[in-house]
Amino acid sequence: MSIKAEYIWIDGTEPTALLRSKTKILADGATPPVWGFDGSSTNQAEGHSSDRVLRPVFTCPDPIRGGEHILVLCEVEEIDGQAHGSNTRALLRPIAERFADQESWFGIEQEYTFFKGSRPLGFPEGGFPAPQGPYYCGVGADAIFGREIVELHLDRCLAAGLAISGINAEVMPGQWEFQVGPAGPLEVSDHLWIARWLLYRTAEEFGVEATLDAKPARGDWNGAGAHTNFSTKAMREGYDAIITACEALGEGDKPMEHVSQYGSGIESRLTGAHETAPWNKYSYGVSHRGASVRIPWQVEVDKKGYIEDRRPNANVDPYVVTRLLVDTCCTALEKAGQV
Repeated sequence: MSIKAEYIWIDGTEPTALLRSKTKILADGATPPVWGFDGSSTNQAEGHSSDRVLRPVFTCPDPIRGGEHILVLCEVEEIDGQAHGSNTRALLRPIAERFADQESWFGIEQEYTFFKGSRPLGFPEGGFPAPQGPYYCGVGADAIFGREIVELHLDRCLAAGLAISGINAEVMPGQWEFQVGPAGPLEVSDHLWIARWLLYRTAEEFGVEATLDAKPARGDWNGAGAHTNFSTKAMREGYDAIITACEALGEGDKPMEHVSQYGSGIESRLTGAHETAPWNKYSYGVSHRGASVRIPWQVEVDKKGYIEDRRPNANVDPYVVTRLLVDTCCTALEKAGQV
């Protein structure tokens, strides 16, 4: 018996990488082998030397095809086995391993927006919907658009065994969110990339586009982010480590180092309005959604827990954001002896 293996990888498109995939037929029970592709068609090679390598790193059930069929997430390599320049997962691996003893956990809140043609789903042709207000966690056909896609996507993520932990409608018509985690840096990132692929593939069946654009509708509408919840073992056990992490994220050139890699178009979203801090000013505070980093009120009450970095865009690369947070915060906690 044969199975279909959908090989999925992240391409070299800039400033925001795209997902690509193709199907390989395998014998039932076979381990997905290394495969290849034409990198000149994915912004990962030139035509005179276009072969690039797909190395499987994460496999899960394919909830679309069902049966024994599988999804295969891959890293992209050069033909000599070296990581390709677009392979951000390869940069995360040594950082995750170096600080593994601090037991970093992540929960990423992936916002996205459905489009039908050139307009967000729910925006009337030739006009605009009522202002923000009834849409966030709303119910009813006058407030909610695309729920059938969202529910099917959730079912497929669960069937794939992904660490998806919830969904909700967001503050603009046609805008939604799903959450992945808690999980370690590599696991949460792998699962988020597969969940994104499933989102695009599911919306495709409805003739709808799902976009991670940071500011999908200009004007008085919220942008789309990927708020990233982060903790280490020390942060889950004591409040001093929470403050150390918050302070480390604001030290020296760290704010710009992070923001510059937190997704394309970040200045259009982090304006200081619509529950954001300005992109060029770092701040943190308790229960403050206008801060760069929020300490949830319950964390202050319990004197332990996690922080929420509210700066990452919806289109951020999760391998990048997890690497930056682990490197910055875990280094600071190590120096402070809070591990």
